[in-house]
Parts: sequence; C-alpha cells; structure tokens
Amino acid sequence: MAVVNVPTTLLGLLEPEPSHGYELKREYDTLFAGNGRPLSFGQLYGTLARLERDGQIAVHGAEPGDGPDRKRYIITSTGVAQLEKWLAEPEKPEPLLQAVLFIKVVLALLSDRPAELYLDTQRAAHLARMRELTAMRKSGPLSRTLLADFGLFHLEADLRWIEMTAARLDQLRSEIVR
Repeated sequence: MAVVNVPTTLLGLLEPEPSHGYELKREYDTLFAGNGRPLSFGQLYGTLARLERDGQIAVHGAEPGDGPDRKRYIITSTGVAQLEKWLAEPEKPEPLLQAVLFIKVVLALLSDRPAELYLDTQRAAHLARMRELTAMRKSGPLSRTLLADFGLFHLEADLRWIEMTAARLDQLRSEIVR
C-alpha cells in the first residue's frame, strides 16, 4: 500500500508561502486527512525539525503566540529540488494508490506546476504495469491469472480516477488555490 510522504507533502505546503506549524497542520488536515488520519503535532514538529536539519526548510522569522514564539518556516532551494523530484516520479502502480496521487495533484496545483503532466506520467506507469499483469495472466495457472486479475481491476479503477481527476483539474484548482 502506498504510504503518504509527509515530509515532502509539508514541503509542498510550504512552497507557496512561509507558514508556521499550526498553519501547516491545519492545511494538511483540511486537504489530506479525509481518511480520518489527521497529522499529529508530534509528527509535524519532528518532521519540521528533520527538514530543517537537512536544509530543506529554514526558519523565516518567528511570531509571538500564547506559548513559545511560533517559528515561520520557508522552503529552501534544496527543498524545492526534493519536491520537484518527488512530484515528477510516478508512484509504483498498486492498489490503494489514490491518496498519494491526490496529494501530488493538490501540491502541483498549489505550486502552479503541471499536474496534467504528472497524471500523464502516472497513467503511463499504470499502463506499463497493466501490460505486465496481462502477460502474467496469459502465461500462468489459474492462481496467477486470478492474482493478475486482482491487480488489473485495481489499476483500471486507478486509471478511471486519473482520467476523472485530469478532467476536473480546473475545478479542483479553483477550490484549493489560496
């Protein structure tokens, strides 16, 4: 199952404008926690510390708050390079991939990157995997055929989602772009 890449997702949320941790958590949860898994503050601040340590983000001032000052973070050129690399790489086609694909599409739209191109690249990866599974289906005993069918049916659903999403990018952009 595809796992959400929280560090790179946070880079994508930081790219349009500097933000402090609370803003990042709120935006992450609003956009991506529809699966009932909001980002915990512990994971958020631990991830921000690692991104800062690795030179992918930097502190861009602080604001007074009710408790300690709120650090405002900004993405660095190293962070932008990491984000661009991640967005451009297709995910391994597998069942239940939509959560990661959805995050990539939203982050591409937020940063005015070519979401259409990322969907096209993902579509090509899915079609290549479908060709592999079709060959496996034709060459094996029933157990391999059924396993291949399972993968093919899931990939077909992913492709329908990719097509639907591509057709609705303008509408999605108008909903999420700040």
